[in-house]
Amino acid sequence: MTGTSEPGGVVRTIGFPGRYVQGPGALAGIGRLFADLGYRRPLALADGVVKDKVWPAASAALAEAGIAPALADFPGECTRAVIAALSEAARAEGIDSVVVFGGGKAIDSAKGVARALDLPIVICPTVASSDAPTSRLIVLYDETHRLVGVDFTRRNPDAVVVDTAIIAKAPARLFAAGIGDAMSKRFEARQCRAAGGLNSFGTQALETALLLTETVFDRLCARGPAAYAAVRAGTWSPDVESVVEATVLVSGVGFESGGLSLAHALIRGLTAIPAMAGMLHGELVAFSTLVQLCVEGQDEAACNAVMDLMAAVDLPMTLAALGQSEPLTEAEKALVAEATLATNYSRHMAPPLTAEALIRGIEAADALGRARGLTA
Repeated sequence: MTGTSEPGGVVRTIGFPGRYVQGPGALAGIGRLFADLGYRRPLALADGVVKDKVWPAASAALAEAGIAPALADFPGECTRAVIAALSEAARAEGIDSVVVFGGGKAIDSAKGVARALDLPIVICPTVASSDAPTSRLIVLYDETHRLVGVDFTRRNPDAVVVDTAIIAKAPARLFAAGIGDAMSKRFEARQCRAAGGLNSFGTQALETALLLTETVFDRLCARGPAAYAAVRAGTWSPDVESVVEATVLVSGVGFESGGLSLAHALIRGLTAIPAMAGMLHGELVAFSTLVQLCVEGQDEAACNAVMDLMAAVDLPMTLAALGQSEPLTEAEKALVAEATLATNYSRHMAPPLTAEALIRGIEAADALGRARGLTA
């Protein structure tokens, strides 16, 4: 779809998960959900930590509803080889659906299996580290943790179940990463629209999607610090509930249907540098948001608003905090620029992004972060 239509207007698309369930104890109802949706034999994917902490109660809830899952282990990285191996094993199990328990890479691997086998998927995030649960995107890495591409499922997830009691007890760093991933969406959607870019459905954004991206940053600023403090204490609170809704649902629908820009394009560039490749997605996005604002020439107030939020939830604001302890060499700068400009998202900038502007933006953002650290 190109987004063109009759004179005077364009056809626009927005996508939503089929059902979204959120709240403390939400996983207790997963058996009833599967029975309601008519799925009887799901492939259940979980990593080792999640399997020990979540799977016993989840499997009991499924069994009580007469659901007989086949359990598979997630090996830790979302690669094409991992998805192929999981899909091949699933074919022998006679499954009719996929359910996943875990974080972003486990979720994306499960999406890859659902895509390969053309099956419905139910996503149960156990951390709020990104907005992956609601979208069709599958972010692919290689074995060295470098981002190498993006695939898409045929539709948004059939259901998303977010148990905030579990998320509140997950590591606070992962919760902060979710804030870092979501905070960019207002700025990226604005740039995508200004540059005439298209969303992940290949159309311009509906006003609804843009409205969602506008609300995310405001909610994160208002409630993010208190929510982060609660998660650091391992407790649930209304602030946690509100921020999880923003980082998982609102940000997810907003980015997929509103469009992305430099903050996500730069992930390809930063992960091309080995020292930064192991950082969390949301940590990289947060710094990249500051880079985007510097490239745009945003004023001090706009940059300070972003840095205030980053500081409040302990997000990295410098290259050194991302693992790059030494200044980037000229060769590394060229590598970052080349990888970033190779992405489609990098084209969603007005005026068009250049390698020189990108490097200046990275250096300016790093300088702002270092200055903030000296005055904190």
